[in-house]
Amino acid sequence: MLRLRRVEIIALCVGLVGPTPILAAEPVGEAVLIKTEVRGEGGPLQVNDPVHRDEAIKTSKDGLGQFVFRDGTKLAVGWGSTVVIDKFVYDDSKTVKRLTIKVAEGTFRWISGNSKSSAYQIVTPAGTIGVRGTAFDVNISHNGTTAVVLLNGEVRFCGAGGCKELKRRCDFVVAKRNGDVTDTQQVNRNVLKLLGNQRALPFLSGGQQLSGGLGGVGGGCSFAQTIDAPARNNVSPRAPDPAPSRPAAPSPQAPASPASAPAPSAPAPSAPQSQPAPPQSSPATPDPPDRDDDDHDHRHHHSDRDGHDGHDSRDHGGDHHHN
Repeated sequence: MLRLRRVEIIALCVGLVGPTPILAAEPVGEAVLIKTEVRGEGGPLQVNDPVHRDEAIKTSKDGLGQFVFRDGTKLAVGWGSTVVIDKFVYDDSKTVKRLTIKVAEGTFRWISGNSKSSAYQIVTPAGTIGVRGTAFDVNISHNGTTAVVLLNGEVRFCGAGGCKELKRRCDFVVAKRNGDVTDTQQVNRNVLKLLGNQRALPFLSGGQQLSGGLGGVGGGCSFAQTIDAPARNNVSPRAPDPAPSRPAAPSPQAPASPASAPAPSAPAPSAPQSQPAPPQSSPATPDPPDRDDDDHDHRHHHSDRDGHDGHDSRDHGGDHHHN
């Protein structure tokens, strides 16, 4: 009896402390970038750590993880996300027969690898995404509302309300658990209002930055470009405002126009006025250099204390310069 009891105790201990399923599971990819905190079944993940079939990957509210699977598929998991690698069935060393992930909440970017498009499937609370040689972003809210933005290739989203095809770059749909789904349209910042979350789709809004091949595919659909475009258009109408102020600058040249008229040369009597002021003979000496620089002469034309005297004394010089 004692021996049997010992055997039972040993068997129980082995059952309790035996190898966990995650250690026995086959690695299907590895982490290539980790920011803040990203956890797997075995605890916090670090760069080069393997990820396994059936493993749940969770990120903190500011976490970011980038992963590469054995067939070359790339997956970026953004903040506040839970993604489960549900199925991973090998075909050979470079392709898979089936790669399925389930996303309960959060955001991620997907870029297909070397396997056939039919091998990939993404399951969300609002429906299933079929992949066709594709790159796309997905965001899933707390209530299961799902947004899909196509970045490259094609996507077929099917939910309780039917299926939607995304074929143009930057196409998006928003679907709910009850089957409601928007028409396919080009992505814009209003999608954040539909989702009720300004932190949604952070890879497109610029909230989180990706590296490597994952970072470049979404540039043409980023919200930054959507927002900047109208901003630039608003700047262009404002450009004319300073323009009228520049035409106002000719106002100092307005006196130059009377100067250009030969009739005012009659102010030659004003020349005697310039003579009675011998101290101003010194400005007469700068006159020769002033003729070399018309613009400088006219700019200071009205700044002289004796506005008329200075104007008349340079009148003829200015006249020749303009003519």
